[in-house]
Amino acid sequence: MYEVAAILSKRYRDFNHYNRKNPLDELLFILCSVKRTEKVYLRAYRSLKKAFPRFEDLAEAKTKDLIKKVEWGGLQNQKASSVKALIGAVIDTFGQLSLAKLKHLDDQECEEFLLALPGVGKKVARCVMLYSLERKMFPVDSHCWQIAARLGWINSSGNNRNCSVRDMDRLQEMVPPDLRYSLHVNLVSLGREICTARKPRCRECVIFSFCRRIGAEEACQAVAKACTPPNTKRKQQSNKLS
Repeated sequence: MYEVAAILSKRYRDFNHYNRKNPLDELLFILCSVKRTEKVYLRAYRSLKKAFPRFEDLAEAKTKDLIKKVEWGGLQNQKASSVKALIGAVIDTFGQLSLAKLKHLDDQECEEFLLALPGVGKKVARCVMLYSLERKMFPVDSHCWQIAARLGWINSSGNNRNCSVRDMDRLQEMVPPDLRYSLHVNLVSLGREICTARKPRCRECVIFSFCRRIGAEEACQAVAKACTPPNTKRKQQSNKLS
């Protein structure tokens, strides 16, 4: 794992994906990113901050204004409602629009608080803790999960290939604390550029030699080649020449 992390760090230089240092800003940023490409959610977040530069502006705004003034790029009703619910929950809990008090909580208390907020799951909570609070967490998004599975680091604990909350905990425990930030951000970069869900560009991958998926593909190709009847092989070669 250390060798993989070092190669990815050299390739992607621990790029932070524009995440925010303020934990409340980070929550809003992640809400904008749900089910959207980087280009779209960056535009949505910048549009949100331009229309409502202060958290107080968001607290005073009506949901319909959020829908109208922000370039959400889709799911605007859901996301605007989530933003209003989140802002309201922070005010109800702390009496102010700030999550600064999270810095004084230990990791378990911090995660439990974030999970209690509307629209916040374990991945989102750990992103806030990693990026904004500098805690040694390992958020498991779809890229991290998919690549870890392809590398053979982990398998789903369920009957399908999906990542459960339990699997998120298992994978985080597997990753040494000193690697968690670097490995997370670089797996996200790799997943977006090369190791995509469909048609990954495996031969361009910098960790090609570590991937169990590649070994399986090559084995299947070797078996298929060995089982191809000689006359079929000659026909294929003839077709290529013609």
